[in-house]
Amino acid sequence: MSRLILVVEDQEDNRRIMRDLLTSAGYEVMEAVTGEDGVSAAETHRPDLILMDIQLPGLNGYEATRQIKANPDLEHIPIIVVTSYALSGDDVKAFEAGCNAYVSKPFSPRELLAKIREYLE
Repeated sequence: MSRLILVVEDQEDNRRIMRDLLTSAGYEVMEAVTGEDGVSAAETHRPDLILMDIQLPGLNGYEATRQIKANPDLEHIPIIVVTSYALSGDDVKAFEAGCNAYVSKPFSPRELLAKIREYLE
């Protein structure tokens, strides 16, 4: 059975890159464009892992992560922040919000897949 990864990312190009990478590695992918949609998709579909952007329209990635981690039914789902918003201290903010790992864009596809496998295998 393939593992389901939820990609929360507002940029179509970035979603396509991640979708291609993840499906070629055998993962099932679902996508959300806003933080609100990401929280809703996590509640509805219970993915095995979430890749979360920070700069999202509406609810940002920090707050979406907090909401997911505050739900006892979802708190076990690993969340990896994948963001180009890599200013000093942003990784600390992401971990404080509840994420499990932090990857800055541009990312190495090999490194991102290795990080995902840490949490799924």
